[in-house]
Amino acid sequence: MKRKVLLSFVLILTIGFFSYSGLQAQESNETKKLDLGPKYGKDSATCVMNISLYREFYKQWKQSKYKSSAINDAIEPWRWVFLNCPRGTQNTYVDGTKIMKYLIGKEKDKAVKDKYIDTLMMIYDQRIIYYSSNEGDILGRKGVDLFGLRIEDFEKAYNDFKRSVELQGTKSAGPVLIYYFRSTIKMAKAGLIDDILIVETFDIISEIIDYNIKKEKSLGKSAVNWKNIKGNIELSFEPFATCENLISIYQKKFDENSDDIDLLKKITKILDKKKCNNDQLYFDATLKLYELEPTPTSAYLIGKMYYKLENYTEAINYLLEGAKLEDTVDIANSYILLAESYRSLKNFPKSRSYALKALKVRPDEGSPLIIIGDLYAASACDCGDDELTRKVAYWAAVDKYYKAKKIDPSLKEIADSRISSYSAHFPKIETIFFENLNVGDTYKVECWINETTIIRAAK
Repeated sequence: MKRKVLLSFVLILTIGFFSYSGLQAQESNETKKLDLGPKYGKDSATCVMNISLYREFYKQWKQSKYKSSAINDAIEPWRWVFLNCPRGTQNTYVDGTKIMKYLIGKEKDKAVKDKYIDTLMMIYDQRIIYYSSNEGDILGRKGVDLFGLRIEDFEKAYNDFKRSVELQGTKSAGPVLIYYFRSTIKMAKAGLIDDILIVETFDIISEIIDYNIKKEKSLGKSAVNWKNIKGNIELSFEPFATCENLISIYQKKFDENSDDIDLLKKITKILDKKKCNNDQLYFDATLKLYELEPTPTSAYLIGKMYYKLENYTEAINYLLEGAKLEDTVDIANSYILLAESYRSLKNFPKSRSYALKALKVRPDEGSPLIIIGDLYAASACDCGDDELTRKVAYWAAVDKYYKAKKIDPSLKEIADSRISSYSAHFPKIETIFFENLNVGDTYKVECWINETTIIRAAK
């Protein structure tokens, strides 16, 4: 017991007295230009010996699931390596963080624990100096530990997270993104950053998460971890995501610089995503974006806007260009809106054509089939001239609803409701027999529908 206390005390005296902020200063460009010295330091033989010694004890500790007393024998040679040959092996830092977290976890004295936390941060900082190629990843890990162990240092953690995400981009780790957003909120609440940075950080993080979800799905994986992370962050963002707050923040930015294309993209994207697209700001930003950068993306946004305004002719003009987008989800959405626009204009053949295009792009999307079913049901009376032919279109409509819920179970409730409603409009059994037809036989629905279906009677 005395040996453990002594070793811990020596460790604190040897390492912990370095100020955490002082070591951070070593990360400046000037320091990084310094000669880092030979790999194994001035005494290479002793360095190699101590690396081997501490690693052997460390492995014993690890094999015991971090329960054996071998850790006490590992600390002193590890400390020597850390101080005298910091370039000897990157394991010095990987193992060092584990050792320090162990000491932090078991320490009861707050002052001693604070020294250990300082030392842990110094291990991360020194690792960046000697192994800078992993800087983004290391900063992320450092931020997570600092935020979790010393919440009052959230500003330092925030700066580490921000730099980490800048460096890592789509390779950022999930926990880093979660704590980056939480630290952003704390920074805003403390008045250290503008509230708009909460929205902008959410936007950056969301893009990274969405990228990784798509990547996982493309590899045939469930992406459940990334979806959970997305849900976690969206839950934290919810209190700040009201249309009133978003518009209040972005209206001022738009008024100050309406020609900033990046800003316009952020405004249109976040307002569209949060369904704040009834506001004049969304209208103005969308039109301005198309004026400055007439891309399929901006055309798609304008098309959606005109569709909501029930100006279907204008909506179609822009949505046709929006359908040239690269993302299959956006393409399918463009086709669906085109189908809905043509339906509103009573051009049912065109509406079906674009619904089928959407289905081809997204064969697992059931909404195009719901649209087609609705088109058939709406055409029933106009596609016949007697008691039978004015109702046969309902057979074809119900076929589409059944197919929609089969490929897209999320539409089951909608499809079942329509099936129940329109099945009541099937021809009566007497009418079927009168026309010399049989329930269960095939039947060709004429008119513009021109599809083969199954004869059924109303119940």
